[in-house]
Amino acid sequence: MENPTYAYDETRHQYNSKVILKHLLQCCPHDTLSFMGVTRVDLFVPILKYVFGLAQIKGKCSLISLYRLLPQFYNQPPNRDLLMTRIEKTALHELGHCLGLTHCRDRRCVMHSSTRIEDTDFKQPEFCPTCFELFKWRLEKLSREGNYLMPKL
Repeated sequence: MENPTYAYDETRHQYNSKVILKHLLQCCPHDTLSFMGVTRVDLFVPILKYVFGLAQIKGKCSLISLYRLLPQFYNQPPNRDLLMTRIEKTALHELGHCLGLTHCRDRRCVMHSSTRIEDTDFKQPEFCPTCFELFKWRLEKLSREGNYLMPKL
C-alpha cells in the first residue's frame, strides 16, 4: 500500500488501522473472497498501543503491517526468514478472522492472540485442528454461497 496519510494520528505518531480498513472496504473488488492490505506504517486501534494487523470478523478486508514484524524494530539484525515467518503467521491470522475465526486458547495455534512479538514467534504458522476444521467449513460454505472456486485443503 501507499502511505495511508489519511489515517495518520499526529498525537500518537501512528496510523489508525480502523480508518485504513474502512478505506480498503471502499477499494475492495466486490467479487473478492478476501482482500488484504499490507503496509509498512505503525498501526494502532484506539484501545491498544499497537497492532500487527486488523481484520473484520466474517468480512472481506484485512490489514497487516510490516513495521513491528521487522527484527530491526527490536534491535535485532535483519533476518529475512524470521520476517517472512512473522508475515505468514500474521496474514494467516487475519485471514482466519475474515473467515469468522476468533482467538484460540492454544498458544501454538496461529489464531492465538499476539499482543507481543514473542507471541507471534511462539505460534506455529498453522491452525490447530479445531481452528482448521472451522476454517475449512467456513471456506466451503462461502464457496457454495458465492460460487468461489475452493482450493483443496
